[in-house]
Amino acid sequence: MTHPPNPDASLPSSGTPPGAAHLPDPATLRTEAVNPAHPDLDQLDTTDLVQALLDDQRHAVNAARRAGPALGAAADAALPRLRRGGRLLYAGAGTSGRLGVLDATELTPTFSWPPARAVPLIAGGERAIREAVEGAEDDREDGHAALRGAGAGPDDVLIAVAASGTTPWVLGAMQAARESGTLVIGLANNAGTPILTGADCAVLLDTGPEIISGSTRLKAGTAQKIALNTLSSALMVRLGKVYGNLMVDLKATNAKLEARAVRLVQHATGCEEPRARAALVEAGGQVKTAIVALRLGIAADEARARLDAAGGQARAALDAR
Repeated sequence: MTHPPNPDASLPSSGTPPGAAHLPDPATLRTEAVNPAHPDLDQLDTTDLVQALLDDQRHAVNAARRAGPALGAAADAALPRLRRGGRLLYAGAGTSGRLGVLDATELTPTFSWPPARAVPLIAGGERAIREAVEGAEDDREDGHAALRGAGAGPDDVLIAVAASGTTPWVLGAMQAARESGTLVIGLANNAGTPILTGADCAVLLDTGPEIISGSTRLKAGTAQKIALNTLSSALMVRLGKVYGNLMVDLKATNAKLEARAVRLVQHATGCEEPRARAALVEAGGQVKTAIVALRLGIAADEARARLDAAGGQARAALDAR
């Protein structure tokens, strides 16, 4: 849900995290509880073990589905800032941080979103993408410094992610976001935790105890991946990166994506492959421009101008004839 800043949840300059006076005992967090479903997990044969692990992932999907209204509200809150040229910033530690890196990185080839406008921050820095950095997630001041160093401003959006909902490094980043007027979207897998109570838009992914107790890279991480995919994809659709359900702003950086671009143009216009390829060449590889040019029978430059006038929305550019 979206709510006004909670002064009790803000992070003062002393470095105390949001809600620090009321941090839950880790033993009370559902993600840390021992799952009663499979006390003899290590004694299962391999087929049953794999099936149990797979079946437990269903809770991730269900948790993400329950979070749908909150994700929708978060997207609506973020859109005006991104339309003004703001950036998506991500803050997380461990698995949550790596998922943020993945989501940010994939926006460029999928939607031609500028890399400078998707900034993933992870506790421990780039080294932490490949290995655990001991103690990094507990450094609240470093999280604050990382967000400040990214130059966050009032048109930016911070997506703060942590399974526990209490990670100090992420809370430090949230403090810096508050100070800079950045919108904060908080994703966590435990209700009532500081990352949720301190966010402008709180998204609870209540996945419960892990089948391997405390290993939140499992269904908690899966739910975070689903939520991040859903949130960023919804934003890209609303920003005109999709026409119908076609990925018309993809960046064709390899042979597979070049072939996909041709197929997208063919599908959207009904033309044959040679004409689609020629239109893409004239459009400088821009699928959306090629589609508008072919559909309206105009040159690529004029199609590009129409798209610019329509805020990059292919449907609006086509309807404005």
